[in-house]
Amino acid sequence: MTQTITAFFDKRSDAAAAVEQLVQSGLNRADIRILPERDIATSTNYDGAYDVNRDEKGFWASLSDFFFPEDDRYTYAEALNRGSIMVTATVEQNDAAKAIDILEELGTVNLNERETSWRKEGWQGYENTGGSEKGDAIIPLVEEELTIGKRQVRDGHVKVRSYVVESPVSEQVNLRRERVHVERRPVDRAAVVGEDAFRERTIDAQAISEEAIVTKTARIREEVVVSKETDMRIETVTDTVRRTDVEVEDHTGHKARRQSR
Repeated sequence: MTQTITAFFDKRSDAAAAVEQLVQSGLNRADIRILPERDIATSTNYDGAYDVNRDEKGFWASLSDFFFPEDDRYTYAEALNRGSIMVTATVEQNDAAKAIDILEELGTVNLNERETSWRKEGWQGYENTGGSEKGDAIIPLVEEELTIGKRQVRDGHVKVRSYVVESPVSEQVNLRRERVHVERRPVDRAAVVGEDAFRERTIDAQAISEEAIVTKTARIREEVVVSKETDMRIETVTDTVRRTDVEVEDHTGHKARRQSR
């Protein structure tokens, strides 16, 4: 079961701060409204009620979206006309106390005191005469209608993250290495005397060695595919709706009857 909480602020900044606090407390932003949605020039004529018939600023029409009593709608329209900012939040019953505490902490005004002050200034407000010119007493019979809507909620999620894993790998490779040896061996044989006998000579012997060269190539071995599937289900929503009944006690001798709408 949900209920609508209404609060008024003198400053739009305070109202916006209240909305943010409600959202941070866990309420859905779609269930919170601020009226008027933009700044509108306020009225300086306090001699009479806001003209709901003309409704030049649209206050009366914007309040029709809510199931407010008629006298409250007159008061709320007058408050909006005088520059107040209205914040409404549709909350579950177990969240109502938390939402009220947030709104009161952020400076919501006492609308009952404001209404009393306006009436002293001459504002008439909503006048319920309780009957017509013919003397007929009228009791409105009110009945609630249940409206079922849908909203998206999180129903779990899957997160896939890729990361790098390093694994040691060892391979064996044969490498060739050359060494240069210099050896002096004693000999005893006759030398041929000639031009080359006493020529200076240089021998440059290079030792060649092999070393391992490591190269790596990346290949795709497997793929991970993340997909979603959607199915439909039928859910039965059970709630209660209210209505007002009237019981007529006929003291003229006829049997009393009960009328309902």
